[in-house]
Amino acid sequence: MKRVLSQIYVWILLILLYSPLVFIAIFSFTEARVLGNWTGFSMKLYKNLFTGGMQGASSLVSAVENTLLIALIAAAVATLMGSIAAIGIFNMRGRGKKTIQFLNNIPMLNPDIITGVSLFLLFVFLHISQGYLTVILAHVTFCTPYVVLSVMPKLTQMNPNIYEAALDLGATPSQALRKVLIPQLRPGMISGFILAFTMSLDDFAVTFFTRGTIGLDTLSTFIYTDARKGGLTPELRPLMTIIFTIVLVLLIVINVRQASLAKKSSR
Repeated sequence: MKRVLSQIYVWILLILLYSPLVFIAIFSFTEARVLGNWTGFSMKLYKNLFTGGMQGASSLVSAVENTLLIALIAAAVATLMGSIAAIGIFNMRGRGKKTIQFLNNIPMLNPDIITGVSLFLLFVFLHISQGYLTVILAHVTFCTPYVVLSVMPKLTQMNPNIYEAALDLGATPSQALRKVLIPQLRPGMISGFILAFTMSLDDFAVTFFTRGTIGLDTLSTFIYTDARKGGLTPELRPLMTIIFTIVLVLLIVINVRQASLAKKSSR
């Protein structure tokens, strides 16, 4: 009975999580502007999305471009800074290490709205014009701790004598970093990059407070502004469906690859 109830509970959670996504995907194949009103199968919304044949098409496309550009830059910078920071923290000793690790966890536990307001006040205090630069800096700020958290376990698993051995064999510190440490840390760095990219892609509160008044929109702020007008642009439905499909395919490929690698290692 416990097993049956637990399975029912899990299925209820899965239905609650995925039924809205399925609902949006189904109604992305109809022209109705109101979600839930089926007017017949049509690919017009997808056509409008890719050809710009809709009201506000340029704004939506611009928001998507801004979102991807900011997420890529922020994730790349956060991966670089977070990896270097993780190496430095790992080599620290005593209370200093624990203090830095504690401080690194604060941005992840801090509510997004507090982070957004704090960064907004900081940029105003420093007289920095808000726009692309401030949004990217803000995203790097809250993404870097996640990279540190992803890279640290790889440092813990790594043999600590490898780096010293490379130095003893004549490698310079930069060569040992590039040819010894980075290959060992690459899986953690990739995980940190993906996590940072996802966090940046999904962010709303920090972006909202640091984008300024120049009309810079990411996908989250565009949806927020669109919803305040009394409804969502219908072409958002096919866009959400495409994003969900891409993520689903990537997850399937990663899981299949990990399963095949696990089978090979067990043989």
